Amino acid sequence: MSKSKKSEKGPVDSTIDHEIESNEVENTAAEEIASEEKPEPTVEEQLTQEKDKFLRLFAEFENYKKRTTKERIDLFKTAGREVITALLPVLDDFDRALPEIKKSADANTLQGVELIYNKIKEVLKAKGLMEITVEPGTDFDSEVHDAITQIPAPEEKLKGKIIDTVEKGYTLGDIIIRHPKVVVGQ
Repeated sequence: MSKSKKSEKGPVDSTIDHEIESNEVENTAAEEIASEEKPEPTVEEQLTQEKDKFLRLFAEFENYKKRTTKERIDLFKTAGREVITALLPVLDDFDRALPEIKKSADANTLQGVELIYNKIKEVLKAKGLMEITVEPGTDFDSEVHDAITQIPAPEEKLKGKIIDTVEKGYTLGDIIIRHPKVVVGQ
């Protein structure tokens, strides 16, 4: 009794079996077609691909070397930036002290202070520190100058121009480490 139930299949079951078999045949046929469409690359093609990969990797490495070399040079140029920036207020103090010492009658003190001031300026100049010169009457440039105030211009031609410099500016190499603080005519 159980044998007859197993051997007997209904029309739905036979249709499902037939569809499964046809799907399997289609899948194997599709795989064969796909393998026929993508033939194995030849040795020359593989060699060309590997050469291309090598050239790209080599170019990337060369760019890396150039970039790191440039960064290292820039680092050496501005290696002492923090120390030099810390010494700028000392230069400002010398700039304020020298006129006051000149007012006193002690020539030896003035000569000693001037020697020290000139020595520190020369050492910092040797390290790449340059003063940004700002003349009264020059055009105001917001990328270089730092305007701390505006006052009415004493003359019409000084409107939008620098009237006075309150604090000197400095560059270290090509980089501005302190912008000159200026007064601009309005």
